[in-house]
Amino acid sequence: MSIIGLTGGIGMGKTTVGAMLRRLGAWIFDADAVVHRLQAPGGRALPAIGRLVPDAVRDGRLDRVALRRAVVADPALFRALEAIIHPMVFDECRRFLRAAHRAHSPMVVLDIPLLYEAGMDRLCDRVIAVSAPCAVQRARVLARGHMTPAQVDAIIARQMDDRQRRARVDHVIYTGLSRALTWRQVHAVVALVRREQERGRR
Repeated sequence: MSIIGLTGGIGMGKTTVGAMLRRLGAWIFDADAVVHRLQAPGGRALPAIGRLVPDAVRDGRLDRVALRRAVVADPALFRALEAIIHPMVFDECRRFLRAAHRAHSPMVVLDIPLLYEAGMDRLCDRVIAVSAPCAVQRARVLARGHMTPAQVDAIIARQMDDRQRRARVDHVIYTGLSRALTWRQVHAVVALVRREQERGRR
């Protein structure tokens, strides 16, 4: 089973690339979806978040706007939130990998935006970074309509620099030009993984 890390900053196009990898047969671990479940009503992370930022949890629900506002006002909260969330995501990832192994999945993808920051790259055989020009990245996030320009800039500033990330990974998939070009890049990486698997079976 090949374990591929998929990472990249906010707005870089990981969702698109992840969907393409799924079409090519990969099992996908979606860390963002896991975090949303952990923070949903009744989620494991919600009580600890409420203790850390009381205004962010109201009637058993996470107020994401209030949480985002608190983190922008006090960047130290971001690290404290990571200390709550990252171990829980790691546990969920371990369960996912065990299930994939039992199902004899030939290829799994760990879609984790903070792959290196969380130390989860050590689980991977290879890592893909998704990258896009800064202007494209910023425009994509602002188009979602959930954040102000200042909030977007604060999130980007907290994440690993795109050049540093690209220097560490095995493959870079560039988005922002055309979907067809992105698809060709994804297909080339998967074809390489499959060739290596075939050589390993010989």
